[in-house]
Amino acid sequence: MRLLKDVAFLELPDWWICAGYVRAKIWDDVHGYTVPTSTEDVDVIYFDRSHNDEAIEKEYEAQLHALLPTVPWSVKNQARMHLVNQLPPYKSATDALAHFPETVTAIGVSLDSNERLKLAAPYGVDDLVGLKLRPTPAFANDTPHHHIYRARLANKNWQTTWPKLQEVDVIRHGR
Repeated sequence: MRLLKDVAFLELPDWWICAGYVRAKIWDDVHGYTVPTSTEDVDVIYFDRSHNDEAIEKEYEAQLHALLPTVPWSVKNQARMHLVNQLPPYKSATDALAHFPETVTAIGVSLDSNERLKLAAPYGVDDLVGLKLRPTPAFANDTPHHHIYRARLANKNWQTTWPKLQEVDVIRHGR
């Protein structure tokens, strides 16, 4: 909650703490781990077409670092990230989540104006809590980006940390 409240303090449009940080918390719980697995960073995404300069993202990271200096913040405006990912423009932060490589990474948590939790899960949470590794449609095995999904699985080596994970083959785009 502390992390969520600190990000909410920035008043970013359409913001979410997402991906690995959220995924790891769920997988740790499902595996019965009592000590949280460390993650490389805490991904914060937001969507703002009017200010899509990468330098602004660094300013937000600095502000968050001032609030919680031990947290490795990573802030990205999804209004520009489609260019980095060589995909069509995203319509929102949630649309960007839907274009993350894995269904288990396409997950975000935010707070509403009353500090109630909000969940963004374009593909639901079944794969996440069921410990199933599966590409999103943008990275399915019949797409030009499937190699990115395969490389991430090999590079991340999640099954070493969370041995109950199972890879699920997806044959067609669109799941």
